Amino acid sequence: MSSDFLAEMAAASSQRVALAKRTLSLVDLRALAADQAPARVPELAEFAIIAEVKLRSPAQGALTSELSMVDRAQVYAKAGAAMISVLTEPERFDGHLDHLREVAAAVPLPVMRKDFLVDPYQIVEARAAGASAVLLIASLFDKDHLQEMLGTASDCGLFVLLEVFAVEEIDALRPMLGDGVMLGANCRDLRSLEIDPTRFRSFAKHLQGQPCVAESGMFNAEDLAMVAGLGFSAALVGTALMRAANPEELIKTMLQAAREKRCQSPSRSVD
Repeated sequence: MSSDFLAEMAAASSQRVALAKRTLSLVDLRALAADQAPARVPELAEFAIIAEVKLRSPAQGALTSELSMVDRAQVYAKAGAAMISVLTEPERFDGHLDHLREVAAAVPLPVMRKDFLVDPYQIVEARAAGASAVLLIASLFDKDHLQEMLGTASDCGLFVLLEVFAVEEIDALRPMLGDGVMLGANCRDLRSLEIDPTRFRSFAKHLQGQPCVAESGMFNAEDLAMVAGLGFSAALVGTALMRAANPEELIKTMLQAAREKRCQSPSRSVD
C-alpha cells in the first residue's frame, strides 16, 4: 500500500466490513440491493463535474455548512453536476452510509459511494443504500482482488471510478477500463496529504486518450479549465464546493470554463 494513511484507512475499513457481515448476511444484503431502483448511469459525454458532499477533510478539518448534506446535494444537482459523491468513511471524514441513503433518495442524479472499500460486501452494501457508483482505489488490491471487486460492481450494475495516485498504475489498469469503469487520477500525495496540481500534467501524458477524472486540488474555474485543457473528461470537486458560499454559481462557472477550454483545445497537447 502506498502510505501509512492508506494502510490505516484500509485496516479500519476491514474492521467495519467484518462487523457489518456479523450484523447482516451477504444473502440478506443482496436481497436489499435487489429491491433498489435500477442504478443511474452518469452522463459524462462532455466535461462533467462530480460534486462531493462530506463533513470533514483529514487535511483541512471540519467542513461546516449552513446547508444539510441533502440540501447541498440538491443544489449541486440543480447547478449541473453529473454525479454526486458521498463520503461514507466515519473515522477521518465523519461519513456514514445513512448519508449515502439520504442523498441517493433526494437527488435525480447517480450517487457514488466514496470510501476505502476493500471487500465485495461493501459494494453490495453501496447498492443496497441506493448508490449507482463506487470509487475503488487501485493500489489497495492485487490483480485478482481488483477483478473480484469490479465483477461485483458489474453484477450490481454500478459504475466504477478506479482511482490511481501514480502514473505507473495506468498502463496495468488500462485493460480493465471501459464498460462502466473509468479512471480517476488523484493529485494528492498520500504520505503528506498535500495536493500538487502539477501532477495532473504527468498523468495527462500517460492517458493516451483514455477518459479520466481529475481528483483533488481544484478550487476555482481556472483549475477546471487547466485540467480540461490537459484532456481530462471530468473533475471530482469536494472541499471547494463544501466551503463555497454559493456552490451553485461555482459549479456553473467551473463547467463553463472547462467546456470552453475543451472547445479551444481539440488536440489538448501536454507537451
